[in-house]
Amino acid sequence: MGKRLKSMALIAIVGIVALIGGLVAAMGYEDAVALVVGGKESVEQSAVEAAAPDDYAAHPMGAESVTVTPFREIIVNITATTATGRQTSRFLKLNAALVYDEAKPGASHIEERKPFVRDAFQDYLRQLSERDVQGSASLAILKAELLRRARSVMETDAPQEILISDLIVQ
Repeated sequence: MGKRLKSMALIAIVGIVALIGGLVAAMGYEDAVALVVGGKESVEQSAVEAAAPDDYAAHPMGAESVTVTPFREIIVNITATTATGRQTSRFLKLNAALVYDEAKPGASHIEERKPFVRDAFQDYLRQLSERDVQGSASLAILKAELLRRARSVMETDAPQEILISDLIVQ
């Protein structure tokens, strides 16, 4: 019975250490200590600072220098699997816009590079399956991938976000 009690105590200690380690890793050492000690204001302020990068702290999304430019509608074929397991084809229709910061280097070339970005978007979208565009997590991944491609093609960090107005699978 003593051996079982020791192993239970060891499991409990390892669990507590893992919990504390995860808390410190997720929040950072200072915020984790502030949470334990009771410095709630410090934790809330850090969360606000983390959500707003320094160059956008004065105004949301850098409103003075942000431009939104829409893309023409994109329609591509994607693959889907029927209930019987047969591969079929579906249409994906996407209406999107690019948000970019005019103050960043390279932003002046965004309008002229849009056809190349649209082409990169089409290449990526054609690789997707119907399952890849279902759910909110898939939408977030899709937006992140499109933004990554826009930044790569434009060779600048000026693109800040992809806005999706329509995403239809038929």
